[in-house]
Amino acid sequence: MQSRFLISAAHKSSGKTTLSIGLCAALTERGLKVQPYKKGPDYIDPMWLTRASRRACHNLDFYLMGRDEVREVFETRAQGADVTLVEGNKGLYDGLDLDGSNSNAALAKLLDIPVVLVIDARGMTRGVAPLILGYQAFDRDIRIAGVILNQLGGGRHESKLRAVIEHYTDVPVIGAVQREPGMQILERHLGLIPSNEADAAHEQISQIARRVAEQVDLDRLLSLTREQPKSELVMPAPEQPSRKLRVGIVRDAAFGFYYEDDLDALAAGGAELVVIDALRDPSLPQIDGLIIGGGFPESFMAELEANASLRNDIRQAIDNGLPTYAECGGLMYLARSMSWKGRTHEMAGVIPGDIVMHDRPVGRGYVRLKETGAGPWASEAPESEIHAHEFHYSSLENLPDGLTYAYEVLRGFGIDGKRDGLVYRNLLASYTHLRSTRRFSWVKRFLALVEKCKSAGPVTKQAAA
Repeated sequence: MQSRFLISAAHKSSGKTTLSIGLCAALTERGLKVQPYKKGPDYIDPMWLTRASRRACHNLDFYLMGRDEVREVFETRAQGADVTLVEGNKGLYDGLDLDGSNSNAALAKLLDIPVVLVIDARGMTRGVAPLILGYQAFDRDIRIAGVILNQLGGGRHESKLRAVIEHYTDVPVIGAVQREPGMQILERHLGLIPSNEADAAHEQISQIARRVAEQVDLDRLLSLTREQPKSELVMPAPEQPSRKLRVGIVRDAAFGFYYEDDLDALAAGGAELVVIDALRDPSLPQIDGLIIGGGFPESFMAELEANASLRNDIRQAIDNGLPTYAECGGLMYLARSMSWKGRTHEMAGVIPGDIVMHDRPVGRGYVRLKETGAGPWASEAPESEIHAHEFHYSSLENLPDGLTYAYEVLRGFGIDGKRDGLVYRNLLASYTHLRSTRRFSWVKRFLALVEKCKSAGPVTKQAAA
């Protein structure tokens, strides 16, 4: 038996992420194995959920993945867990399509798991009853196992809400969490500050876990959501890759946006991941390929500029043909300079353009790309449509004419509203974030390029010397 549930809400910003973090940590501290998931394209929430549960959080995304793949990721990662917790995005019935086919409710139905509804109860009393009844009636196939009342104004407020819910509905109140500043995680322009950057992340998670354990009936939550999995997928034993490649991955406080499934795919494809700290490592290690993910490099401009030796190594390695993939923050790092809040700092200087930060998003949401065939991983049959996503507050300016791009942007903004994926030697740098899935496995293509280049000879500074 396994407790399985999806944490959703009536609307976004109801506190479901904080409660999900607290539940993961509180249940893990009980000695339970908690497997977290996050719906949609998100890097930051999974970082917190991973740290809280001590198990890698995996994303479930209808736009980037087929439904069979969503189910497979859920079931395979759930094996061996006592609890599976899926944190939704937005409200329970919110989504891109009129029919709700990509909503949290649709995910709950696909996975056949009940919903725990988080209700931001600020200013509510008797009105909580029709809200719950409406959510039950809107789709009878959705099983609402219980509600957690959040942002309560005190004991009297809680008592009123409990009495109303008990009188008018049959939905159990699993928890009632009081409004408290210490429960909130600081936010910035892209949402929650990532856990790899928060100095006191461990202490904050522990504090949230204590409050959740005190105010949520964990035993009742587990009993209401415990059931026998309908099916358990049997996965074949992973093949042992024949290749052995050393792939550097820049992962530190400035760069931390990576999908766990992509990292797993890199390892399964024969890549030994060599972690590089762009803030502290003085030189580039011996590697066959390099990946620089997204993050918040604008918050560390001075530190990145100060590490000139590593910037020079990376520039020289890319000039020498090192296969390199840079996403969003990685693209920003490879530009000539970065400007934010009246300050400008020198970056790696590989891309002949300058990064300028803005107060509002430049590109935001899901994107559709068409391959031009000019990318370093381009196949003989370029993809006519790649699903991906972007979220950036910066623009790449002062670019010269005549540059090569890997993608035509069909939906989204990319670099200039029409193109994305700058190509230079064996570098592909884009604002777009890819997810390696059955629909488009960028990992296989990248590793094939790395292997091809390795066979031709070393290209890093150390190897070429």
